[in-house]
Amino acid sequence: MTAQVIDGKAFAATVREKVAGHVARLKADHGITPGLAVVLVGEDPASQVYVRSKGKQTVETGMNSFEHKLEADTSEADLLALIDQLNNDASVHGILVQLPLPGHLNEDLVINSIAPEKDVDGFHISNVGLLGTGQKSMVPCTPLGCLMMLRDHHGSISGMNAVVIGRSNIVGKPMAQLLLNDSATVTIAHSRTKDLPGVVKQADIVVAAVGRPEMVPGDWIKEGATVIDVGINRIDAPEKGEGKTRLVGDVHYESAAKVAGAITPVPGGVGPMTIACLLANTVTACCRANGLDEPEGLTA
Repeated sequence: MTAQVIDGKAFAATVREKVAGHVARLKADHGITPGLAVVLVGEDPASQVYVRSKGKQTVETGMNSFEHKLEADTSEADLLALIDQLNNDASVHGILVQLPLPGHLNEDLVINSIAPEKDVDGFHISNVGLLGTGQKSMVPCTPLGCLMMLRDHHGSISGMNAVVIGRSNIVGKPMAQLLLNDSATVTIAHSRTKDLPGVVKQADIVVAAVGRPEMVPGDWIKEGATVIDVGINRIDAPEKGEGKTRLVGDVHYESAAKVAGAITPVPGGVGPMTIACLLANTVTACCRANGLDEPEGLTA
């Protein structure tokens, strides 16, 4: 068996097209332009790349992009004051504070200062609670992207046996909740799980989100299972030359692809979906703020 490749890059392009269509209709029918504000504190190189990409894609879909770049030594009070300003700005429908923050800033305090209805990352404690109780919330972008790809591939995941490897607040826990809300039978596995290979082997759906390069080999995967690899890890690639690196996931792709029914590659799988879902969340937040119907197919 050779697994079907779930092309996250192509799927993300489709999501962005849907977002652009909704934005055009909001402008034409209601005179509303969704706005996304991104706050970057410091000069972390990876964060700068992400913020540039988010800003570019926001504008390409017809939305307003507001970027706020602050010095690394910005005080907590000044950052909270900016967030308060954005919370009260009617032209801003989504607020994202790029993580990680410099060490002197309390990430939990900062995230929970964002108005929950504008928290397009879905990290605010109110959104976590709403998601956990099956109520309408803002949903974390990466798990939402994974869910969209699973729904697209399977149609329905009701009754399927899903294993999420990893219990982070950003991916593992919300991913499990989304799967549960779609009526899958869900196991959250982690470093303390007994017989982890045996647990994974039972899964119709495997979502790997542990941040350990190629941790999950093909012989852990049930024949025909769908594998969603959230991991993005950079490892040495001496075959490319001295000092060269390459990106791999949390799953050993070559061996897993021989037994899985479908699999996401790294790169080009889950990664592109994260920003696409951030844009989708911004449109959703805009519609909710204005009492309009939510965009179909772009929410959980």
